[in-house]
Amino acid sequence: MSTYDVAVIGSGPGGYVAAIRCAQLGMKTAIIEKYATLGGTCLNVGCIPSKALLDSSHHYEHAVKHFADHGIEIPGDIKFNLEKMIARKQAVVDQTCDGVSFLMKKNNIEVFEGLGSFKDATHINVAKSDGSVETIEAKNTIIATGSKPSTLPFIEIDKERIITSTEALKLKEIPKHLVIIGGGVIGLELGQVYRRLGADVSVVEYMDRIIPGMDKSLSRELQKVLKKQGIKFYTSHKVTGVKTGKKEVVITADDKKGNPVEFTGDYCLVSVGRRPYTDGLQADSAGVKLTDRGQIEVNEHLQTSASNIYAIGDVVKGAMLAHKAEEEGTFVAEILAGQKPHIDYNLIPGVVYTWPEVAAVGKTEEELKESGIKYKSGQFPFRALGRSRASGDLDGFVKILADEVTDEVLGVHMIGARCADLIAEAVTAMEFRASAEDISRMSHPHPTFTEAVKEAALAATDNRALHV
Repeated sequence: MSTYDVAVIGSGPGGYVAAIRCAQLGMKTAIIEKYATLGGTCLNVGCIPSKALLDSSHHYEHAVKHFADHGIEIPGDIKFNLEKMIARKQAVVDQTCDGVSFLMKKNNIEVFEGLGSFKDATHINVAKSDGSVETIEAKNTIIATGSKPSTLPFIEIDKERIITSTEALKLKEIPKHLVIIGGGVIGLELGQVYRRLGADVSVVEYMDRIIPGMDKSLSRELQKVLKKQGIKFYTSHKVTGVKTGKKEVVITADDKKGNPVEFTGDYCLVSVGRRPYTDGLQADSAGVKLTDRGQIEVNEHLQTSASNIYAIGDVVKGAMLAHKAEEEGTFVAEILAGQKPHIDYNLIPGVVYTWPEVAAVGKTEEELKESGIKYKSGQFPFRALGRSRASGDLDGFVKILADEVTDEVLGVHMIGARCADLIAEAVTAMEFRASAEDISRMSHPHPTFTEAVKEAALAATDNRALHV
């Protein structure tokens, strides 16, 4: 029987990063993955393939709508090839997954392909596709089994007409009318992909706004921009049923007044969140407790009820984000090595990869009001930047919330071009407890989108933005 200092169950961003850091710290490490490729949901059917399709569809839309503005003339009609788009997406996925395999070899991490389940707290069974079972021994184990798409109890996902994000990433045709249940990150990103390629897209959301977990100002701005792009929104709608025929899906719902309404499309994307995935783990055999929400119960050190077993990522409480899982994977590895790492969960940024992009870190205005914290706000529109006008990306703004007395930055919320990258500046500043004044006095290169961050900081300090 093979024996390891650490076994990691699950090879997503949290799992494989945890394995690498454990190996770097001198631990003999194994990683167990039930699928044939490493990388988990994010690399295989999540973050990476969705961004590949977002980029491809963005290029197409830009060519159709904006090339002429730049003096670029293409004779004949511009067409897209969906098969090639999907093939390129898969090539990006394959290359990325191969990169993880390379990192496992480079760090001498042994990979076991099969379903990992606990025999007891120090032994793990790996059930392989050929029916055989191999048992390994691990002094410590890190559970990183991730999450799966959720559904509603009355919806049966047939993976043909009623689909999840996994199927939406490999459609063989452009939907005529794609009805999306859920106005969160995943639904909006995939909705924009297919809207760009010609589909009618309707978003049906139970809450009174889209991306309800983010600052309300971002929700309003993103909905306004996406409506201009042709996406239809039905907020405060409670879905009551989904029925499918051969080439048709009928979605019934109650509107905000309780009146029954009906939506008919050829595809229905169910995008109502994700659930922790512990199927087949046999957690109870190791003494690992689950919460009533299906999450693995952990303490502040991400240690489960079994002292030698830890859990990270989507399977524990908190935001279901790849970079949060990575931070937790590194955290646990360093705990096992006797170090004293830290994670500030308030500074885990959230991003929506639509165009314009949406990004945020820290407290929202709603949270500050609810907590009774006195704050000041500074906001700056992207359309006032020379860089925005040069590129034609005029939508959106940056908003900075700072403590009314100390001026410490409490939250940064932005929507616009390159916000997925710009938010890192805010995370860095807040990690070092910067004030809005600090950011306002840092030199930002001109002309860049980052100037909006400086200007928002100026606006938050005595309303002294320079370019509005």
